[in-house]
Amino acid sequence: MTAHTNTLLRYWRLDPRCKRLLWEAAAALGLASFAVAVLPFRRAIALGAVPLFRSRQADSISELRWAVEAAASRLPWRTMCIEQGIALQRLLRRRGIDARLHYGARLVHADAGLKAHVWLTVGEDIILGAEAAHDFAELAVVPSP
Repeated sequence: MTAHTNTLLRYWRLDPRCKRLLWEAAAALGLASFAVAVLPFRRAIALGAVPLFRSRQADSISELRWAVEAAASRLPWRTMCIEQGIALQRLLRRRGIDARLHYGARLVHADAGLKAHVWLTVGEDIILGAEAAHDFAELAVVPSP
């Protein structure tokens, strides 16, 4: 059995709610990828900062993070922390969860220049990008507190 066949079998075994979350995450990642590619930086990162909605959907933070990470790993293009952060922020805020996107940078080496990273928080908890967030100096928060 090939890896592709195995992935399809796992997809078909998911319950309809998980399939819906994967499709919603894939759409949000596509929108975020497009925005990062064609819009000015400020407009692209503001894409996730939609107004807080009160949704009837009772999806948890961990379920939405799973959907974004799972969809990101299976899309035919590479998504970085910025696209994943924008997508997850958008999904959370549409459900009334006040998620904030943090953009940071650090000097890698004098000759190599800067490296950037995006992480997402809900309250004081880093829910996406925590593995590297402590290495970066925060430059911006969207939406600002």
